[in-house]
Amino acid sequence: MAEAHPVGFRWVMKAKERGARVIHVDPRYGRTSQLADTHVPIRAGTDVAFLGGLIRHVIETESYFKEYVVSYTNASTIVCDAFRDTEDLDGVFSGFNADSGSYDSASWGYEDCVVGFSAGVHEHATQAFSEHTGAGMDLGGVRHDDTLQDPRCVFQVLRRHFSRYTPEMVERICGISREQFMAVADALIANSGRERTGMFCYANGWTQHSEAVQMIRSAAILQLLLGNVGRPGGGIMAMRGHASIQGSTDIPTLYDLLPGYLHMPRAREGHLTLKDYIGVSKVDRGWWSHFDAYIVSMLKAWFGEAATKENDYGFGWLPKLTGNHSHFSTTLRTLDGGVEGMFVMGQNPAVGSQHSGLQRRALAKLKWLVVRDMAEIETATFWRDSPEVQSGEFSAEAIQTEVFLMPAASHVEKEGTFTNTQRLVQFRDKALQPPGDARSELWFMHHLARRVKAHYAGSERGRDWPIVNLTWDYPEYGDIREPDVEAVIKEINGYEVATDKPVSSFDELRNDGSTACGCWIYSGIFAGGVNQARRRDPGDISAPGGIVSPEWAWAWPANRRILYNRASADLAGRPWSERKRYVWWDEQEEKWTGYDVPDFPVTKRPDYVAPADSHGMDAISGSDPFIMMADGRGWLFSPSGLLDGPMPTHYEPLESPVPNLLYPKLDGNPAAIRWHRPENPYHAAGDPRYPLVATTFRLTEHHTAGGMSRTVPWLIELQPEMFAEIDPQLAADRGIEDGGWMTIFTERAEIEARAKVTDRIRPVRVDGRVIHQVALPWHWGYSGLSIGDTTNELVVLSGDPNVSIQDDKAFTCDIRAGRRKGASTARLAGVAIVGHHIAPNEDDPSAENPAEPPGGDSAQSSAARDSQGGESS
Repeated sequence: MAEAHPVGFRWVMKAKERGARVIHVDPRYGRTSQLADTHVPIRAGTDVAFLGGLIRHVIETESYFKEYVVSYTNASTIVCDAFRDTEDLDGVFSGFNADSGSYDSASWGYEDCVVGFSAGVHEHATQAFSEHTGAGMDLGGVRHDDTLQDPRCVFQVLRRHFSRYTPEMVERICGISREQFMAVADALIANSGRERTGMFCYANGWTQHSEAVQMIRSAAILQLLLGNVGRPGGGIMAMRGHASIQGSTDIPTLYDLLPGYLHMPRAREGHLTLKDYIGVSKVDRGWWSHFDAYIVSMLKAWFGEAATKENDYGFGWLPKLTGNHSHFSTTLRTLDGGVEGMFVMGQNPAVGSQHSGLQRRALAKLKWLVVRDMAEIETATFWRDSPEVQSGEFSAEAIQTEVFLMPAASHVEKEGTFTNTQRLVQFRDKALQPPGDARSELWFMHHLARRVKAHYAGSERGRDWPIVNLTWDYPEYGDIREPDVEAVIKEINGYEVATDKPVSSFDELRNDGSTACGCWIYSGIFAGGVNQARRRDPGDISAPGGIVSPEWAWAWPANRRILYNRASADLAGRPWSERKRYVWWDEQEEKWTGYDVPDFPVTKRPDYVAPADSHGMDAISGSDPFIMMADGRGWLFSPSGLLDGPMPTHYEPLESPVPNLLYPKLDGNPAAIRWHRPENPYHAAGDPRYPLVATTFRLTEHHTAGGMSRTVPWLIELQPEMFAEIDPQLAADRGIEDGGWMTIFTERAEIEARAKVTDRIRPVRVDGRVIHQVALPWHWGYSGLSIGDTTNELVVLSGDPNVSIQDDKAFTCDIRAGRRKGASTARLAGVAIVGHHIAPNEDDPSAENPAEPPGGDSAQSSAARDSQGGESS
């Protein structure tokens, strides 16, 4: 966090000054480790084993916050008797189909409960909050055991599941000592309960794994057990690597979500009418019972007067998903000639995406490519100076891709909002005019849309309806006709259709077409016609609750700073302690009050008991804080929504030098996405040619793939060239000197880097075997003022089953002294790719007989996937 999020880490250091204890769990000793009280160097990719050990320890020592766990989580809920755990089935849960590598989650439900979503179809499937929180689940008759003794209650199921995650097993898997593990466990327990809370912060160290979602789930389970959710100083912070990554998931750049985490309709699930779509999305209990108001209001914002009840408010013209359209699937589809054109904005796949050589070869198959950036990045120049062109694999003349480079304005050259990691939306004014033809994203998309609409104007073809009727009436100002960003904010906020009056909250949105709203969770950001994100009043931070600063900018939803904050009070509505006082029930006023906006119906009494036959928010009792969940409880066990199991399980990374000590029959997450193609080879588990574990990290001085930093001389002076960190023993074994050249290679590619021989990355002992690790920054490319190989060349295309993110924080490789051979980084010996033949590298022992991917390159392995980037194989 100190390295990648230095401004945010300032507040960690402020907390440390006040006595907070800081623990850093990371394979590499970095800037955060130096400033932390404790550094725990686990083996890369073993986080679930480490967290699972902590969960077991908290349960077995009865250190969990019992009143919180019994009342606010689903610990007491009885699970379906058809459910079978990984402990029963050698590492997989009930419902696993080995041929498709996917699950039918029907047996994961509560007792006598039918789950509305089956995870048998393998997509990039966040499945949105609706299905993740219990859509289609009849919870009226669910049985509970508040003693937590029933063998089929969630608490006991969880206990058995993690029973083998002992400190000794954690030591054998993670490569840390029992003493290191116990120090973390003791610190977490000591800092939890009524009087104290603890927080987890994570970023790509958890997200870039083949079981990334389950790593984060592990932390959520641990925090729920300790009572650290919905309370000040608790929770889980997803550290964002850019200024508004949170905003780009709220109003999404993700292909499978609509604004406000409404999922995209899916053709194969029969979402052909609005009624069909709402029928599988609207939840009978909890806050998602308002789903229909949010989707109808969004359609009214998009299509205006043309959206009527008679035509389903235009729903029929929304695109319907037909399969996995995530980045890697699209790359492979492009490689196969299935994509003609592409827009690249704020991204640099030629060096910034995994298996970069494959990315560039895919770009060479496009007819046209639009790149918007502040510099001529590698994605814009791949056709003339990529390693493939330099090596002669193909020539610039042979590449038919027409590239349009559009200059972009920087963050200080445009106005608008940034949404940060805690959902705080802050408006920024423009400080400088952008130079020359550089324009903001808003300007570019606005004028592009105007031209497209002008082209289709007057068309009477049915398929053109959504373009012809798309509302696009934002006012413009100035010489360059910049659209009014506050008009966009007003549309996002929502308004009454009849009066054009902005709504003050999402409570005012309706399902009858009388309101329009671009993103329901942002309703209130323009309440009263005032841009609430402009506010900058911190208030009296020395007063009780003053640190909440509710008049500083605006947070979604409803300017609420902590989600599920009903959990900061006990069952009777009293604060768990005066020290952690935050939101409470005022008996005299008969309402919830506090320092923050209560995340609960304000007048619902804490002693309200929902009748068994109630619906909507009436089905949420006064002691159920987690109102987005159908049962109002925090989920220790997920009966629906996840595609790789209701509980986290330790799986080795897809490429690992060691077997799974808990489940020896499995190589990696059995539900992970593996694209088995000749040009995307995987390393078999334990492949002796690749005995080292590679992991990636960021540098403060550079920004992601380097497009914004490798053109800045003073930043290059601070971090001048690509390097790799290795430990002294490994360096001695391979004859590599500190500061000398070394080559890192996988089946996909090889790259060169300067060697940094250091104890910052250390070998670990895994079940008696010494495993060495290599740490690699990934900010370099082949253009700019500082040129170097990119780490992303080495990484295979793979995906977490829930979100399709790659496994690049832990993969296998090997190294040798000296520079790489030749101009090409590719090592795909003899593989023909899109008409280009890659010659074997010199001195490549695998060139004669390239390794077969594990399971073959047919679609027969237990996790075979989507070789064409479309539907499952």
